[in-house]
Amino acid sequence: MLLVAKSSSKSCVLALLWILFALTLPVYAQKDKKGFKKGAVVTLNDTVTTYSQTDMFGFHNVNKIAFYRNETWLAKIRTLDASKQDSLMYRELRGYVKNFGIENFNKNTAMLWRLSKLSENYGPPGEALLLYKLVLKHHQQGLDINAIYKRYQMIDPDKKENYVPLDFYYKLVEYRKDIDTLRPPQSVLINMGGYINSDKEDYGPTVGNTDDLILFTSKRNEHLDHTYNEDLFFSRKVEDYWDDAQSFRSVNTEFNEGSACLSSDGKILYFSRCEAPDGLGNCDLYVATLKADSTWGDVKNLGPNINSAGWDSHPSLTHGGDTLFFASNRAGSFGLSDIYYSIKDNKGWTKAHNAGPIVNTAKSEVSPFYHHTRNVLYFSSNGNPLNFGEFDIYKSYQIKGNWSEPINTGPLVNGGGSEYYFTIDSRSKNLYYARSTEEDKKNLDLYSFPVPMEAQPDAVTQLRGSLKDPQGKPVKGIVSVIDLDEGVEVAPKYIRDDGTFDFSLINKRNYLLIIQGDDFFRIEEIFFMDGEMEINKIAEPIESKIAFQSLEFENGKANILSEMHTDLDKIANFLIDHPELHLKISGHTDSAGKEEANLKLSQARADAIKNYLVTQFRIDTTRIEAVGYGSSKPIVQETTDEHRQLNRRVEFEISKQE
Repeated sequence: MLLVAKSSSKSCVLALLWILFALTLPVYAQKDKKGFKKGAVVTLNDTVTTYSQTDMFGFHNVNKIAFYRNETWLAKIRTLDASKQDSLMYRELRGYVKNFGIENFNKNTAMLWRLSKLSENYGPPGEALLLYKLVLKHHQQGLDINAIYKRYQMIDPDKKENYVPLDFYYKLVEYRKDIDTLRPPQSVLINMGGYINSDKEDYGPTVGNTDDLILFTSKRNEHLDHTYNEDLFFSRKVEDYWDDAQSFRSVNTEFNEGSACLSSDGKILYFSRCEAPDGLGNCDLYVATLKADSTWGDVKNLGPNINSAGWDSHPSLTHGGDTLFFASNRAGSFGLSDIYYSIKDNKGWTKAHNAGPIVNTAKSEVSPFYHHTRNVLYFSSNGNPLNFGEFDIYKSYQIKGNWSEPINTGPLVNGGGSEYYFTIDSRSKNLYYARSTEEDKKNLDLYSFPVPMEAQPDAVTQLRGSLKDPQGKPVKGIVSVIDLDEGVEVAPKYIRDDGTFDFSLINKRNYLLIIQGDDFFRIEEIFFMDGEMEINKIAEPIESKIAFQSLEFENGKANILSEMHTDLDKIANFLIDHPELHLKISGHTDSAGKEEANLKLSQARADAIKNYLVTQFRIDTTRIEAVGYGSSKPIVQETTDEHRQLNRRVEFEISKQE
């Protein structure tokens, strides 16, 4: 690859241009019609709302009837299908599907599949994609699932394959560590230490009513018969360190206790107890009250409105304590385990409601967590088509009584295994969950690390962009975003096949956008997020010959001038982003003067450029060759001053290492 210097495009120097803002979202309090206590208001964009806010996805019968069937309506739909009146059939089938009960989603998945295809031509934007997702979430047998998934992949812009593998991305970051003043933060997974973790299993963390209190489940207590069961523990943070874990002595029994959460005032404890004599099923939800002597008492089973003959666990409260989310495998669910909720009124807890087919799938949804200050429900699922591993953590927003399409919290949270019991502090600064090590896969410990952008509850403002060549054709590359204000990590993405990319970011912050690739110089832009934005860039390809007009030395001198820095920096950044490449710098002069002097001057100029790249960017000197050719290799015959100027040049030839 040969580059003869000549370009005027700009490259940001990372250490420049800071603008710090301290803007926060206003907090309001009110209740919606379903009783959910509302915390901080977040303006939600198309990423969250498009797929869930048409009248299609309310499914008002889900908690009323098990199965919906109307023979007259079905006959009309079949007639329209037979006569190929697709637009009318779409309208009728859409109306029918809106009446589905829970059982319809696995027994009539073929109707969803047919409606999905019709919706591509006749439905509002985004509806077909959500319908395909519903098919993938709820199918059980009898459908060509590969064909459905292939069609879904064709129209889904947010594939998990868009994310850059983290080990590869961090290598790119490592290449630049010596020169970048501003670097992407890396979430560090930290074991919470011996004051909390034991040599037995520790899991199920929940941040309490304050950020300095954490509740969790442990099997560390040994009984007289040398068996271990689940018990509840808590720890308090003192000056940024977690204190010794303590047992909920008055709550723990010879039965299994776990999966606890506290009310906002810290006086009511909700938890699960299994195999107890007063239980209605395998595991039930219980409540305990904090007494005046700071012990817990008045332990009660929450009763048949919440508990079932099956397994009920993983409680989580809304901000006002008037809605309780939990997981259950009771009969009549969508899958093996579903997310349910109950609302507290003057008479107590109402009959539990299923959270519906947008959240739940034909497989398992467990460990719900309702954010302390934001209206966001997090949960773990193995039934979503976007999973990175077996179980992944998702987030969903409560909007106008419906749940938004769940959003995968990304590869910085979700790995190739299973993630459960996700919890975040009220400031969305740290998250906590349990995991095992490669060496000891059976022993779970509690870990903590900073909440990345994809898991942030306020990351709902859309940054859209594109990268095209001068002819308007898509260009491949990697896009990364750096949060300059708070250092929240953002998972990098590949540019899509159509040249587009997007990120959901927190509004009112400063960011650095970086685009890098194999065929163009890296592109950088610092921007302030003030509502939805679009950043479209043109990538000038690195052709066989590019002239940098800035690389004109003073007559008879070899000093690097300040006006040369921009274009030399582009060369340096390209070398850093591509550590497998070599650079040859060729210096040339015109024919004026003695050839011996010309050779010496051209060599000095090539050496000066090499020295700049090595000293300013710490590029390995063995990767750069500098050669002066004097006037021995002219590109034009010198008959005018313009010709002589063309021959006074610096050429860059980039090649792969052998």
